[in-house]
Amino acid sequence: MFILGRKFKTSIIGSAFLLSSLAFTACGASETTTKVADAVKTVAVSTTASATYANGKKVIDGGSTYPVKDGKTSLYHVNTQEQKGFKYGRTPTANEIKAWDIDVMPDGTGLPEGEGSVEDGDEIYEAKCTSCHGDFGSGGGGYPSLSKGNAEEGFATLKNQRTTPDSDGPVRVFGSYWPKASTLWWYIKTGMPHNAPLSLSNDDVYALCAYILSINEMEIDGQELDDEYVLNREKFMKIVMPNKDGFVPNIDGPKGPDNVREFLADTKNYGNGTRCMKDCTDKVNVVRIKVEMKDFLPPMSVKRDLPKVDASAAGAPQPGKKAYESTCAVCHATDAMGAPEVGNKAKWEKVMKQGIDVVYGHAINGFNGMPAKGGKASLSDDEVKQIVDYMVAQ
Repeated sequence: MFILGRKFKTSIIGSAFLLSSLAFTACGASETTTKVADAVKTVAVSTTASATYANGKKVIDGGSTYPVKDGKTSLYHVNTQEQKGFKYGRTPTANEIKAWDIDVMPDGTGLPEGEGSVEDGDEIYEAKCTSCHGDFGSGGGGYPSLSKGNAEEGFATLKNQRTTPDSDGPVRVFGSYWPKASTLWWYIKTGMPHNAPLSLSNDDVYALCAYILSINEMEIDGQELDDEYVLNREKFMKIVMPNKDGFVPNIDGPKGPDNVREFLADTKNYGNGTRCMKDCTDKVNVVRIKVEMKDFLPPMSVKRDLPKVDASAAGAPQPGKKAYESTCAVCHATDAMGAPEVGNKAKWEKVMKQGIDVVYGHAINGFNGMPAKGGKASLSDDEVKQIVDYMVAQ
């Protein structure tokens, strides 16, 4: 996937691509990159993943390519042996491929039949989405906003850089920023809700898409999306996003890969054409924020301490509950992730047959698909044990 940016005064491209490019070129192209590209041409495509050319065209791999020398790319070893098949596994069947091929393309490929109303989407959103994405898609708790009012008005802010007095920053939410609505459909279908992906029916997804379009105050074919509006495949294909032409390069259609190659070939798209390894900010035009956002109502607090909780007081939350909710509930609230869900007595009785010390050890050090400390390394061993105690007590 190629990460793209706005097509305004300065073309902005994804940070992952930019950093990988600067590893060789810093602020632009150099003789080094030319030599690297020429060297990599000689590597057989079938024997290494770092080959640059296939079928006579440059492979698009994120901006940087590395030659294989003495069986290594830089410090990393590469398997240069000729591969003539695989010892394990088999060729997937057509149905197995079809089961995984569920993305939705901008031209409608992969978009299934189905329908759902704005009103139904509102109900589903309240039940499954509000806890993370907030009321009316306002965001919160580290989860992204889905709407900040009218999409067209938000689109008009994308040129804002906070460089002039009283200038706000750009509004980047689904309605104003995303160039294609197709991404919304397949992302909801395959990834949401986070603790139970693929649990929504096609009709549910259409309903949620209709609701999100409505809170962005968007129209389809000139029609506003009121509560009774029913979205289906035919209507979905008529959605026109305000920012549909706002990304470079254009990756859609059969010319998409060639557009990317052409974009990467001109180093002025992601640098100034001059090799730079120090004092680089003196050689490029760095636009800095001149108007800092300070007018928060109520004023933003800078305190980092939490209110003290008297654990002995009646009704005080059980130690470990808050950490469970922020770290572990995403997998243990339901059985969708394969983890024993909190509250399921039978499953936890089976877990506890191992002994509490073993359970503590699994939680602290990781076990099977669960990462150590639930993936939050900042938790102490005692805090993890408190989480386990809370889960067992339920």
